[in-house]
Amino acid sequence: MSSIWHGLQEAFWMFYQTFWALVLGFTLSGLVQAYVSRQKIAQTLGDHSGRSVAKATFFGAISSSCSYAASALAHSLYKKGADFTSSMIFMFASTNLVLDLGLVIWRLLGWQFALAEIFGGIVMSLLLWVTLPKLFPKKKVIQLPVLGQAEEAPTRSSLADAAGFTVGDFTMMRFELLAGFVVAGVLSAIVPTHIWSSFFLHGHGFATQVVDVIVGPIIATLTFVCSVGNVPLAAALWHNGISFGGVISFIFADLLSFPLLLIYKKYYGFISAIKLFFAFWSVMAVSGLTIELIFQALGIGPTIRALRVGSETFRWDSTALLNSVALVVSVAIYLLYRRNIGKSSEFAIDPICGMQVRKSDAPAHALIDGVNYYFCMDGCRTDYLRRLAREEK
Repeated sequence: MSSIWHGLQEAFWMFYQTFWALVLGFTLSGLVQAYVSRQKIAQTLGDHSGRSVAKATFFGAISSSCSYAASALAHSLYKKGADFTSSMIFMFASTNLVLDLGLVIWRLLGWQFALAEIFGGIVMSLLLWVTLPKLFPKKKVIQLPVLGQAEEAPTRSSLADAAGFTVGDFTMMRFELLAGFVVAGVLSAIVPTHIWSSFFLHGHGFATQVVDVIVGPIIATLTFVCSVGNVPLAAALWHNGISFGGVISFIFADLLSFPLLLIYKKYYGFISAIKLFFAFWSVMAVSGLTIELIFQALGIGPTIRALRVGSETFRWDSTALLNSVALVVSVAIYLLYRRNIGKSSEFAIDPICGMQVRKSDAPAHALIDGVNYYFCMDGCRTDYLRRLAREEK
C-alpha cells in the first residue's frame, strides 16, 4: 500500500508540473477550433500534393485533438472530399504536433524530447506522404449514410464558443489524462526496474535503438492510454531504461491504441485497418530511430533519466505562479462556457462525451423525433442510439 500511495503522490506532482501547460494548450486549441471551420480545411486538401500535405500538417498542428476525436475528424474531412493521405497526415499532426503535447513533454521529459516531437512529427508526415499513396492508390471518398443530415448557416464565432471547445476537449480527454498520470506514477513506484528492463534490449548499440523503436509502439497499443495522457507513461518508460528513440516512437503511437484500431476497421474496413496499423507502426518506428540518430550525431540527445516531477512540496516558484494564473484562466473559461450553453446556433454539445462540435461539419449527426443531435464521432452516435433503445424497452 505504501508503494501505491507513493505512486499516487508522484502522479499528482507530475500533474502539478504540467497543469499550466495543459490549460494553455487546451485554451489555444479551443480558440483555433472556434474560428477555423473544418469544412474549409477539407476544401484545401483535395489531393496529396506537397502543398496539400504541408497544409494538412499545419492545420492538424493548430487543431489539437485527443486521438479518438482526431480519427473522427480525419474521417469527416475524408468524407467531405479531402484526399485520404492528406486526411491521415492531418490526423497525425493534430495529435503529435500540437502545443499542449509539446508543453507537457517539455515539462516531464525535457526540451530534447519536445524538440524531437516537432521534428519527428514532420518526418512522419513526409513518410506518410510517400507510403500511403502506394498502399491506398486512388482511394475514393466514402459517402456513409447519416440520419437526417442538416445544413446549418454559419455564424460568427465568439470567445464563449472557444470556451466551449476548451471545456469540451478537456471533458472528453479527462479519463485519458487521469489514467496517464495515475498509471505512470503507480507503475514507476511498484514495478521493479528489472521488469521494465526485460522489455528492452540493452548494451547492443544500434541494435538496441532498433529494437526499442519497434517495442515502443507495441507497448502503446497495449496500454490503451492515448494523446497527452501517454506522456507521463513515456516519462516512466524513459526513467526505466527505454532508449530516446523508443520513447519518441511510443509517444507517436497514441494513434495505435487497440480501441483506435477497431475504429479504423469500422471507418475503412478490415483490410485497410491492417494496412494502416503496419504503415503507422513502421512510420513511427522509423521516425523515432531517425530522430535519435540525428540528435546523437548532433550531440544533443538526453542523458538524465530521472522523472522530472520537480519539488514534491508546495513552494512559491515559477511553476506555482503559472499554475495560479492557469487556475484563474480555467475558472473564467468555465464560467464563460456555462453562460453560453444553449445560446449558440452554430455549435452543439455531444451528449455522450461532452465535446463541443460545429453543427455544419460535425463528424456524426442524428435526427431523432424532430430534434437534431451532433456528435464528435460515429462511436458516440452509436452509443447514444443504444442508450435510447435501452430506455425505450
